[in-house]
Amino acid sequence: MTDLLPADFSAAWMLPAGLLALLISWLVIRSRRGRVRTLESVLDAISFEHIQGLVIPKADEGEIQIDHLILTAQGLLIIEVKDVQGTVFGSDKMQDWTVISDENRFTFSNPQPALYDRIAAVRQIVRQVPVAGRIVFLDGAKFTKGVPKLVCNLDELYAEFGELDKSAAKVKIEAFIPHWEQIQNRVK
Repeated sequence: MTDLLPADFSAAWMLPAGLLALLISWLVIRSRRGRVRTLESVLDAISFEHIQGLVIPKADEGEIQIDHLILTAQGLLIIEVKDVQGTVFGSDKMQDWTVISDENRFTFSNPQPALYDRIAAVRQIVRQVPVAGRIVFLDGAKFTKGVPKLVCNLDELYAEFGELDKSAAKVKIEAFIPHWEQIQNRVK
């Protein structure tokens, strides 16, 4: 077989093959770097201030815990994080949602009513500021039958609340700062 190939065959093809391998490696790394978002990186990108794990008075009575409260250019944002792996079956009207994966099947309470309670509790403190809430499912979750209200993934959260020009958005933030300080004073 080696008699059929020219003597300089390996040298002639080594450089193009090496360049092709480098190009493919670079493209794979670049595509992964552009798509991979972590919760922390998205929260840093969309927030001007961030409080994690706060407890505030409920709108009616008692207290309520909030995973993440974020000051954005659009107002205050409450985020509840769900880290599940598999297909999620849930809707606005279902009391329990189900996650099915290769290894597991489990149910959990519809997180929307609790999120509405959190939004009401924050609005009770800061009445003049827009307050939104999202239930963020991390990368391992898939909704095959439609996505319920207030549910998103990290990319959708970034697309909705991310600010390309943070310096221009600081003007909007200045109006929210006194209200943000009210929340910080209520943190337990």
